[in-house]
Parts: sequence; structure tokens; C-alpha cells
Amino acid sequence: MKCAKCKTKAVIGLPRHNAAFCKPCFIGYAHEQVARAIKHERMFGPDDRILVAVSGGKDSLALWHMLLAMGYRADALYVDLGIPGYSTRSREKVEGYHQTHAASLGAKLLIHQTQEEEGAGIRELSQLINRPTCSTCGTIKRYQFNRAAVEHDYDVMATGHNLDDEAARLLGNVLHWQEEYLDKQGPTLPASVEGFAKKVKPLYRLTEREVAAYALLNGIDYVVEECPMAKGSKMLLYKEVLNRLETESPGTKQSFYWKFLERQAKLQPSGLFMTEKDQATLHPCPTCGQPTTAETCSYCKMMARAKAAAPR
Repeated sequence: MKCAKCKTKAVIGLPRHNAAFCKPCFIGYAHEQVARAIKHERMFGPDDRILVAVSGGKDSLALWHMLLAMGYRADALYVDLGIPGYSTRSREKVEGYHQTHAASLGAKLLIHQTQEEEGAGIRELSQLINRPTCSTCGTIKRYQFNRAAVEHDYDVMATGHNLDDEAARLLGNVLHWQEEYLDKQGPTLPASVEGFAKKVKPLYRLTEREVAAYALLNGIDYVVEECPMAKGSKMLLYKEVLNRLETESPGTKQSFYWKFLERQAKLQPSGLFMTEKDQATLHPCPTCGQPTTAETCSYCKMMARAKAAAPR
């Protein structure tokens, strides 16, 4: 198997492109895909300050590595959820990457500790409010990532969602016909109202396997195992279904998600619909000030319930 570009020995094959690449050409390919995503979606410019949401996994650390390699000003935020064992290992991977690579390029690492600010780890909080752990986790992460981006004056917040993540999420939203989520399922979410940070997903053109290969070839040390709290997640099921389809018909995930984006671009050519809708329905939470459609934002409601349910 020879590299499609330089004809030397290839190290990875990409069936969806009917191509294979050597190490340098594959790294170039990955950077090119991210650069195309950034340009096409107008995610950010060379002078913007970027906050990368990192978890210790391959996707977020690979994204941080790529943005720094491409010359962007990218800091990172890690939310320590207090999951016994797993959070410790994840934090070690994030701090290890920062110390060995990112810090030398001037990048900062911010850390939020759930145990300290929310008063309990993710498992205990979920039990107090009687909600699934993944739901509680999502509420905390979305709130704290947005809060950090706004309070520290970052121009944009970037997450490591890849093509597999977005295709699986789209499948779930289509199966349940969740139109509100479909409206906002894109690689870029604008800062539609004051208090919301612009959110982008620069890896949406790369598959999970391609991101894993990038991390391996660049020597990025990351947590391999899935979060123990994600067991039984519907997202894992949707990914498994799409992987089976991809094996039989390479390019299925790409076609499924990209065709959806093309459709959305025709329906919402400038993103104004989403912005206007947000401005009409969102208002500041009376407790914390972050935008919400409800009387009180989901994070503040969750914390109020947890405080009321905590043993005295």
C-alpha cells in the first residue's frame, strides 16, 4: 500500500477516500481537513483567542495539538468531574500534555474542579437530583465551558467532536425527530446573545479512527477507555450501527452528515434564523445571568435541587 501523495509506504488507509497516506502526508491531510472546516464554517481567524474543551481523550487533545501546530492561540479548559479513578487518569493526561508540549508554546490550561465548586462529584450530584449521570455531566460541562469562555474573554470555544460523533448525534435526533436539536446541529453555533460564547467543532471532517491515528502518530498520550459513566449510552449504540454501515459502504457517515449540513445551509443560509430565534426566546437566568429559555437555567435548577436534597 503506497501513499496517495508521495508514493512511499503508507501507514494508514482511508476507505472513504479510496486512499492511503504515509505519516507526514496523513498529518498534512488531517491539518488540511481542519483548515477547510475552519474556513468553510468561518469558525475563527488567526488573531482570535480559542478555548479548547479538553477531557483527556484523543479527540480533544488532538484538536488542541492541531490548533497549536497550525499557529492558533489556543488555551484549554479541563472539567474535573470527580469520577473515582477515571478523572484522576484523565487529568494526568491533560496536565501531562500541557507540561510536555502546550506550555512551551505559551498555551494555558484552566481547570475546574466539580467537587469544589458544585460541592460533590458527578455521581453524588446525579444521585441527589435523581437524574442520569450523563445528563448531569452534560449540564455541568456546557455551563462551565461557556462560563469560562465568556469570563476570560475568549472569542470562541472549540470542542473535539468528530464526524462519528456528529453522525451518531444526527441519527439519534432524526430517529426521535427532535427538530429543536436538529436546528442547532452544525459545526458552528454563533454567540447569538450576550452571555453565550461562539462554539465550534473543527474536527467534524475527520472520523474517530482518523483522529486516533493522528494522536498515535504525534505521540499524544490520552485516556483510551470510555468514561465508566457512559455505559449503556444510546450514542454508543448509534455509533455501532453507523460503523456497521460504514464497513459495508465506506463514506456512509460522511454522506449522511454532510448532506444534512448542505440541507441546513439552504434552509438557514446565514445562520440568522438561529440567532433571531435565540434572541426571541432567551433571557438571562436571574441566579447566574447565563442565557436560558426557562425561568431559571438548568444548571441553577440542578444545583438548587442538589442543595435541597443534600443531608444536613
